[in-house]
Amino acid sequence: MSKISSRKLPLTLIILFFASLTAHAQFLKYVNGNNSWNPDSLGNHRAVVNVTTVGPVCETFIFWRRHDDPTNKSVIVVDAKTNKRIFNVKTENISREGGTVYFQPTSGPGKYYIYYMPYKVTARSNYPNAVYYQMQNTADAAWLEQTNHADNANVLYLESVNAMNSFYPMEVIATKAEVARMLHLNPGKDYFVFTEDRAYPIKMPHDLPAHWVPQGPFNKFTGTALKGENYSYQLGIYPVTTDLKNISLTFSDLKDAAGHRIPATVMSCLNTNGTKYDGTPLTNTVNVSKGDVQALWCLVNIPAKAIAGAYKGTVTVKADNAPATTIGIGITIQNKQAINSGVNDPQKQTRLTWLNSTLAQQNDVIKPYTPLQVDAQTISLLGRKVILNNTGFPEQIQTFFTPEMTETTTTPKNILGENIHFHIVNATTHKDIALKSQGVTFTQKDPGTVKWQASNTSDLLKMDVNGSIEFDGYMNYTVKLTALADVDLDDTKFHIPFDKASAKYLMGLGQKGGLRPDTVKWHWDVATKNQDGAWIGEVNAGLQYSLRDENYVRPLNTNFYLQKPLVLPTSWGNGGKGGMLITIKGKTMLAECYTGPRSMKKGDELYYNFTLLITPFHTINTDFQWATRFYHKYNKLDTIKATGATVVNIHHATPINPYINYPFIAHDAMKSYIDSAHRLGLKVKIYNTVRELSNSAYETFPMRSLGHEIYSTGKGGGYSWLQEHLGSDYIAAWYVPEIKDAAIVNSGMSRWHNYYVEGMNWLVQNLGIDGIYLDDVAFDRITMKRVKRVLTQNGHPGIIDLHSANQYNKNDGFNNSANLYMEHFPYLSRLWFGEYFDYENNSPDFFLTEVSGIPFGLMGEMLQGGGNPWRGMVFGMTNRMPWSDNADPRPIWKAWDYFGMTGTKMIGYWVDANPVKTNNPQVLATVYKKQGKALIAIASWAPADTNIKLTINWQALGINPNTARITAPGIRNFQPVQTFGLNDEIPVLKGKGWMLVVE
Repeated sequence: MSKISSRKLPLTLIILFFASLTAHAQFLKYVNGNNSWNPDSLGNHRAVVNVTTVGPVCETFIFWRRHDDPTNKSVIVVDAKTNKRIFNVKTENISREGGTVYFQPTSGPGKYYIYYMPYKVTARSNYPNAVYYQMQNTADAAWLEQTNHADNANVLYLESVNAMNSFYPMEVIATKAEVARMLHLNPGKDYFVFTEDRAYPIKMPHDLPAHWVPQGPFNKFTGTALKGENYSYQLGIYPVTTDLKNISLTFSDLKDAAGHRIPATVMSCLNTNGTKYDGTPLTNTVNVSKGDVQALWCLVNIPAKAIAGAYKGTVTVKADNAPATTIGIGITIQNKQAINSGVNDPQKQTRLTWLNSTLAQQNDVIKPYTPLQVDAQTISLLGRKVILNNTGFPEQIQTFFTPEMTETTTTPKNILGENIHFHIVNATTHKDIALKSQGVTFTQKDPGTVKWQASNTSDLLKMDVNGSIEFDGYMNYTVKLTALADVDLDDTKFHIPFDKASAKYLMGLGQKGGLRPDTVKWHWDVATKNQDGAWIGEVNAGLQYSLRDENYVRPLNTNFYLQKPLVLPTSWGNGGKGGMLITIKGKTMLAECYTGPRSMKKGDELYYNFTLLITPFHTINTDFQWATRFYHKYNKLDTIKATGATVVNIHHATPINPYINYPFIAHDAMKSYIDSAHRLGLKVKIYNTVRELSNSAYETFPMRSLGHEIYSTGKGGGYSWLQEHLGSDYIAAWYVPEIKDAAIVNSGMSRWHNYYVEGMNWLVQNLGIDGIYLDDVAFDRITMKRVKRVLTQNGHPGIIDLHSANQYNKNDGFNNSANLYMEHFPYLSRLWFGEYFDYENNSPDFFLTEVSGIPFGLMGEMLQGGGNPWRGMVFGMTNRMPWSDNADPRPIWKAWDYFGMTGTKMIGYWVDANPVKTNNPQVLATVYKKQGKALIAIASWAPADTNIKLTINWQALGINPNTARITAPGIRNFQPVQTFGLNDEIPVLKGKGWMLVVE
């Protein structure tokens, strides 16, 4: 083919000639380059040509069949013998189908490489952007004059840098001439249906693969499956005359010659029907534009008891505006049983059925929580109680946790100063519209969920209230306000009146966590602020509220909020008129959510939905904190064991977990590592979350066929693989340059969460993981509960720790990490809220509310810069080895073991009855008390070095002062050995402190 010269024949004749040659799929050969060159300077693709002559100019036509736009993209020619770039290069007739390249064969006869998509990488390494070089003239004028007398060079083959980057076969385009010929041979069709095996996912949305076209639409599919296998195949829909509307598939039973059946009930189309992440049915409308290609993935869950044989049936493609097309389906079932439904071989797309999973959806009670109990209109749950009034809203919410947060008590602490209620103000009378309640009716009373409804009416309005509470303290309200007549309203106000004694701290609404200001004024600003509520509370009693409507969609987070922010609630936001005011009102601290004036016509409906989280969720588990010591790095197990760590966190981009949020490729190595760790008494957790997904996921293109259900819309760009294989309309996420793992941002709540839960289940059952490490979270509490259930099945520990970078910044919408993720706290084992957190310039109240986890029943660790070990100890926190600089908690671990922290009672500085206090309010003391002795953690927030004295309630401490002594054990990088008298002044350096043993 390379004997043809573009200077001797018109370009159209060349294309037609090549089209005729390739009419029966005779393409250039595509081979794997096995990473034999640096793609970040030369690109991922090259043509290997052979020169047989000795002239100064060679010419070759490369029939590359590209689906990108090659206009003005550079080519680089390299001499294979010298590995040097050739600068005397010229191109002509460049198109997506092919192009002519002239070059100087500097070493005479032999091989030459023509790189036709070279790029350079800009921006930081973990968020790179590949910029493709533009064509520039590097040839000298004398050489260019000789290109009219060029010798021909043969294209031997096309080569990609590795298999991952190859375009063959599904991204090799058919030419316009080939498509025209196919249309000519198949007249009168509104659309074509191509069938394709699961081994070759359809990838191009705007081009036909070249190997489809010579044969044309072939209305038959044949494949081979195992008994019990999750099998799949594809239909490629290609409209040729008009856009297709509302495509659907109808499956027949599959039957063999003997009459055995595979029922149509085990067949489905992933693109049109399924099950949402919350277990409800999903129906998608699939439209396809003229000239585009839409993959429809057909799932067939072969019954385990199927009889081996050749089965035949049909699938019928229907559209609202075109005739139906029937495709013959033939599946030969081998006399062999699939292992685990074939999901151990995900490269065969056997896990696509996971996208419709309902695993662990049943809302049964998860330990340590207890079943809900209903007595009249009082609902009791672990450590808390909700009393409903006849409106359906809480009359009172109580908690039963001690201030220490280590125990529960029978003495209630009221969260509310009066009941939660609405004020709906009539614009005519400027008075509240009185709604008459018909009382509460319970509609569900299960151990995990209790639901109720109430109706409140007047002549003008009706308010239907549907409420629910779950075993962990999550409450969800759907409040529908219906106008029974035309009405003008001054305002609609929602009041949460807090008891002042349960409203010491606030977090949210543009406020960092800490002491609550007396007044907070806030307006909706969803475009830039990820804020729709707040947490207000004390250490042992609090309430988070979040305002929503029926159109609520979870936004993106962690650097991506601005690309998919909150949707302004029609009801609460009221076109920007709504907001919140937090202020002291009488005996209460009132959180007022207002909407401003509006008019409602008869029949209008507004949804004033909201959620509540009652905190704390459970007591803190201090013994878990002392005994469970994370090693946050892949390393040799003997080395980890020697540190004293007990749990290994395996990050992504490691040999046994290389691909971000897709721990299913190096699973054999992962299992071997976990088995070895268990033999040493170590537990292993892996990095696996939902926010972005590796491009190495086998299901990437099937999920891309679902539009934006799983992958977010976006401006594209990023690393070269993303640009070359996804093209556009995505958000590029984290990239690991060492292994070239390029991730794509998930869209939010989707069926990927079903897959995620199934994946966790598979990892527990097949690899024996002991838990997961979450790096921020992009799923909601429904998925978190399901994950916790599968991680703790059959006695597995199910340890979950959550890391978050500080979300209080522009890109994240100025949210508080603890506020953002509070719905997940009931299922976490530990927090690691440390990246970009400032441990030196924030108050202890910030530590308490945003970092420690204590007001929610959790404990945490520090990260940024190794943290502040003295301040950390006031909250029972160390840093975590060996992830960041100065992160070596071993000296403190050693001090814990020397003292014997197991079994101690933690009495924080925030406890009024703390038996040890300092005489300086800026120097705080937390006591770890046990029989006959105590450890006192002291930390300073004073602006300068200071001296303090301790005030000790010896009786409460349980130690005789006449025989007591106070010592500071030597702790490397923390404090020297020292002894203090009972009445001595203790010097405390700025930002530091002590650990003192009293015995």
